[in-house]
Amino acid sequence: MRADRLIHILNELQSRGRATARELAAKLEVSERTIHRDMEALSASGIPVYAERGSRGGWVLQEGYRTQLTGLTSSEIRALLLLQTSSAVTDLRLPGDTANALRKLASALPPAARDEAAFARRHLHVDGAPWRAPHAPTPHLAVIQQAVWEQRSLRIRYATQGPEPKPERIVSPWGLVAKRHTWYFVACTPGEERDAADAAAGDAEYGLRTYRVSRVEEAELLADRFAVPDAFDLAAWWTRSTERFRAALPVYVAGVRIREDALERLRREPYVHIKTTQPAEGGWVDVEADFHTEDSARTLLLGYGGSVFVRFPEPLRSSLVGEAKALLALYAGPDSPPQDQGQM
Repeated sequence: MRADRLIHILNELQSRGRATARELAAKLEVSERTIHRDMEALSASGIPVYAERGSRGGWVLQEGYRTQLTGLTSSEIRALLLLQTSSAVTDLRLPGDTANALRKLASALPPAARDEAAFARRHLHVDGAPWRAPHAPTPHLAVIQQAVWEQRSLRIRYATQGPEPKPERIVSPWGLVAKRHTWYFVACTPGEERDAADAAAGDAEYGLRTYRVSRVEEAELLADRFAVPDAFDLAAWWTRSTERFRAALPVYVAGVRIREDALERLRREPYVHIKTTQPAEGGWVDVEADFHTEDSARTLLLGYGGSVFVRFPEPLRSSLVGEAKALLALYAGPDSPPQDQGQM
């Protein structure tokens, strides 16, 4: 604890230039007497720290002195090392740069922290890729990233549903977002930007739209430049946009009776919101939940087999009965091969 405190004091003096014992004590939540003892310890170890008297006095470091200590804790070191194996770093073609930066960081760490970093590097790896879903190709990610970095407009051709030709559009990309293994960028049409004071509520906030990088079929970097408002916060905007997207999704309310041992699985379903639960007899639970659509509810509940029973609405229960009858017909006899789909 004391070593961490000494490092914090050095970093504070380097960043501020001067600090009183009272300010340091309040910052580190210790007594002023403890700060004075820490200063004596720093001076005894060869750190050129001294006190200046007067109304504007305080503890200062000798001019020109810079410590090589980073002040990083073990948890912070492990967090930084995650960057090396991040899929985002790989997609942005930064693995070499990240490794070099972390190598330089390690050289500035004290011996104990270097040992911690080496241990974490050997024993910690994060693989963000899913087992089954393929990683969507993003051949145009590099040029989109360049447009974001240099604040230059893009001419893109974006894949949409339907057979009609995909028109070209010119966009100003304000930021990139990696959601698990999928890349998005947020952009507006040049001339339609809105500042924070004039930003309207809803999806048109700042005049931005969200694009999926894997759906960009063509991308050309243009010479035209744009400016992003100083008040724009990409992370905050993305959070609000995601909340609006979820709120706008269709809701299909259904009541089911589910076995207790399958209830936790239903809670983990990403597109199901359980509103109420009520214990029933025989190890069952009555649940009322929001699904997206009847089709998605039917598909999901079929996977629970005999562990779930639909109480309402009637169309959903009827559709599940129909699917069950079709399965019984398909497996009617051990020697009966599946019939041609046109005869079923």
